[in-house]
Amino acid sequence: MPNRIETSAPVAALLVAAGRGLRAGAGQPKQYRLIDGRPVLAQALAPFLAEPAIGRVAVVIGEGDEDRYADAIAGLDPARLAPPTIGGATRQDSVRRGLQALARDGFDGIVLVHDAARPFVSPALIDAAIRTLDESGLAAIPALPVTDTIKRIDERGHIAETPPRDRLVSVQTPQAFRFGPLLAAHEAAGAALLHGFTDDAALMEWAGHPVATFAGDPANIKLTHPEDFMRTGAGNGKLLVTRVGTGYDVHAFGPGDHVWLGGVRIGHDQGVVAHSDGDVALHALTDALLGALAEGDIGTHFPPSDPQWRGAASAKFLAFAAERVRERGGRIDHLDLTIVCEAPKVGPHRDAIRVAIAAAAGVTAGKVAIKATTSERMGFTGRREGLAALATATIRLPEEE
Repeated sequence: MPNRIETSAPVAALLVAAGRGLRAGAGQPKQYRLIDGRPVLAQALAPFLAEPAIGRVAVVIGEGDEDRYADAIAGLDPARLAPPTIGGATRQDSVRRGLQALARDGFDGIVLVHDAARPFVSPALIDAAIRTLDESGLAAIPALPVTDTIKRIDERGHIAETPPRDRLVSVQTPQAFRFGPLLAAHEAAGAALLHGFTDDAALMEWAGHPVATFAGDPANIKLTHPEDFMRTGAGNGKLLVTRVGTGYDVHAFGPGDHVWLGGVRIGHDQGVVAHSDGDVALHALTDALLGALAEGDIGTHFPPSDPQWRGAASAKFLAFAAERVRERGGRIDHLDLTIVCEAPKVGPHRDAIRVAIAAAAGVTAGKVAIKATTSERMGFTGRREGLAALATATIRLPEEE
């Protein structure tokens, strides 16, 4: 971990979150979508709020996004978080308005400008931005070597030039600037009716200021297209790949007055013969998740020979498997369950079962499907000797090397 920054100037962070994110597909603006259960904006803000050297964090939001913004920052420490500023028609306009709001509050020092659509920014990259600018200069930006060959095309779409790759870089945010010169450059560009700058470094170049670079971070990706949201929020930027697992369980009826199905106690004229609570639905779903993880089966983790699991609630088993998905940086996309029995009737309890399964797995009920059928009085289920369940789990895990 870097040593604590000791800078001679106050530091503020300005996050740009006013865009609509149209390239990211339908739905709400990408900065308010969830990754790993948290809004993109909240994940982008957290590292800046955690950096002691940053005294103020400001956010520029889109007009009409006030409620979305309030929901996104719920749970974050508000002590250094300034009231949001409403942005303009372009990114350049939005940054200028954010800088003007900081100026009205009397700020002067170093400002870090960061795109809210980069939620994987690391504390180390923030430290590097501040340190690089504090040593000298007016502007410093993170840069990565270009690995693809870059071509410049003409108006007909023909190749006009192949620039030397060793002199090319791709740039990221946070970009660090001396506050006064950056604000002056924005004001001058606005007065000149120039509104097409896509990053603040280009605007500083236009104003005649040198711009230094420091090493960027490949994991600091920008969420732009729908497929970008398939990347994990664990910060490693790996692609999430789909994996599917199946599960099957069966239990014989025995003495009793109820059965457990999907975490719901259902009255019946029999019980089931089982080591735990005998919930075939949750057992099948647990095996489906473990199968998708390639981590054995329910007996591997909860052996029936172990007395601690006697009579145990099967929701514990499903919760364990679901947590293993999250621990490996993955997510559960869908749980599909079919229950096979002549009795008890599943239909009246379907919604309650969906809610119970969703709670145990830590997903929304919309990701849980329940179906029930009989075996047309054939086989052991048809003879009412027991019941069975079949399950399919669809998950996504970080791609393995």
